[in-house]
Amino acid sequence: MSSKESSGFAQLAKETSLYPQEKLYPLQKKKHSFFLGLPNEISLQERRISLTPDAVKLLAANGHEIWVETKAGLGSKFTDKDYSEAGAKIVYSAEEVYKAQAILKIEPPTLEEVELMKKGQTLISAVQIGNQNPDYINALNRRGITALGFEFIEDKAGGMPIIRAMSEIAGSTVMNIASEYLSSSNGGKGVILGGITGVPPTKVVIIGAGTVAEYAARAALGVGADVQIFDNHLYKLRRLKHALGHPIYTSTIDTVTLAESLRHADVVIGALRAEKGRMRFVVTEEMVAAMKDNSVIIDLSIDQGGVVETSEMTTLDQPIFRKYNVVHYCVPNIASRVAHTATTALSNIFTPTILRAAEEGGIEEMIFSHKWFMKGVYTYKGSLTNETIARKFGMKHKDLGLLMAARF
Repeated sequence: MSSKESSGFAQLAKETSLYPQEKLYPLQKKKHSFFLGLPNEISLQERRISLTPDAVKLLAANGHEIWVETKAGLGSKFTDKDYSEAGAKIVYSAEEVYKAQAILKIEPPTLEEVELMKKGQTLISAVQIGNQNPDYINALNRRGITALGFEFIEDKAGGMPIIRAMSEIAGSTVMNIASEYLSSSNGGKGVILGGITGVPPTKVVIIGAGTVAEYAARAALGVGADVQIFDNHLYKLRRLKHALGHPIYTSTIDTVTLAESLRHADVVIGALRAEKGRMRFVVTEEMVAAMKDNSVIIDLSIDQGGVVETSEMTTLDQPIFRKYNVVHYCVPNIASRVAHTATTALSNIFTPTILRAAEEGGIEEMIFSHKWFMKGVYTYKGSLTNETIARKFGMKHKDLGLLMAARF
């Protein structure tokens, strides 16, 4: 190639470089702004609310809109003024608050509340599968609601943060309840929970070896009670003994052994979680009938159906009933007894999750980007997606993982 031709190409390249050139623009995730509604809870004397005013203030500062139904925070000792000053809008009817894009509540909505929801909304609440029926699922699906349940949401480590937080509270609270109903002032046996010098300690039987059992056992051991723990998972029993650092009695759930322990028990705590959507009665009616008069049963598994055959759901206003002269305490939302603490714990979990979902581009992006969050979904745009619920109610379901594959 001649030098003249070479210089010609060089000149052309130089001139071309002066023209505007195409440039690839990096793809960026668009931050999503949420429109959240916090309704007043109308079921089971629920006193908790999902977000504290401090959390609302942080979310509002990040560009999110929050509507709070009037008096929704009073059960947790937060006023409308607290929320208003934090940046929330106070609305004065359920019809208004259910206009929000996403509904964040504690108890599952009633069928009447579902009818107030708009097509395609997002719902985050408890499910309480033991108290639900197909009508509830069908109502959500007719509205095309994407619903996530507290009980199913996991974290990156595979734990269940909301369940654990509420279990810690329930376990820490349950011994106070037992003490109340053992006392003479409430028509109980007139014994102290625990023991004093020269007096045999009260006997506490805990069925289950999870988080609730751990915190209940700590409280019982702290006051000197004699504690026995039953569970069919040996690894849970070993973990619990190690966590407590105390030589407690543990056993698998053998009918004869359990029945004998119940005959001498002053307090029985049901703290098993349902496996594969099915809760079985561990304590039969016959076992309850053989228990001591005025002994106390606290069935913390009642929201999943209960572990005691004689259990029936009660409320915070009327928490107990007697059967075979045994006190039964079967309140499903026991954490509402300490609503301020429970609300703070819930808020500490929800707030960073909402901020993360906003960074991801919205709830749907969050669902399909993180399998641990996806596990919380039980209905998605008109379809049941949770196999456990489908099996319990004999309904068809769609695998959300397959929907994710089709989406991409």
